[in-house]
Amino acid sequence: MVTVPARWSADAPPHTRSAQRPGRRGAVNLIFDADDTLWENNVLFESIIEAFIDAMARHGRDRSGIRAVLDAIERANSHAHGYGSAVFERSLAECMERLREPYPLTGDERAWITGLCRVLREEPVELLPGVPQTLRSLALRHRLYLCTKGEPGEQQRKIDSSGLAGFFAEIVIVREKGADTYRDLVKTLGLDAGSTWMIGNSPRSDVLPALEAGLGAVLVPHPMTWSLEHAPLPDTGGRCMRVSPITALLDHF
Repeated sequence: MVTVPARWSADAPPHTRSAQRPGRRGAVNLIFDADDTLWENNVLFESIIEAFIDAMARHGRDRSGIRAVLDAIERANSHAHGYGSAVFERSLAECMERLREPYPLTGDERAWITGLCRVLREEPVELLPGVPQTLRSLALRHRLYLCTKGEPGEQQRKIDSSGLAGFFAEIVIVREKGADTYRDLVKTLGLDAGSTWMIGNSPRSDVLPALEAGLGAVLVPHPMTWSLEHAPLPDTGGRCMRVSPITALLDHF
């Protein structure tokens, strides 16, 4: 297992498989997402957002309007600055400033926002039900990889805390996930796209770009998936599956 702090290791040993249909007859390469696929993540962000909206609404603001402003700011900031607690904290502060215009934030208000976000940096990882057993069984038959996006230090903390690192042949942390991410990953690791599957909870980051890159994709839906990660799924036959719960992967791979 090689843990990569920012992208992937150029000297990682290649691992190739012949093309396979999904099923338990042959080995394939399975690339897993992390947040909200293997462990809880967005539920923490949503609890902070609820507390933030509660505070703003006490000043007569409409709750849905507050959320719309925050969503727009988060969309812009994630594109410009990436993901993680620092970017999220920045988005909350910018949202409060926009709602408070023309009055600037006070030091106490900024400290309050920082306090709200502390849980994101300190909360122990909570694995989703069935994850360790599923990975343990799949690792006996297939080659497993982990590809997660976010701030490298924070993602590495969660990976270390999860106790799951040993299941993966390679761990990859990227700033963003797109079709080129998966093309580069497959090329760098020496994988065959036709026998490689991306497994995650996000249509936008896990399923759609993986399909565009020629991989198979499995959506494992999570009820708290971030609204900015939603997208309609195409009809691509056997190359795109929806599986729930995660333990049901054992029926396909």
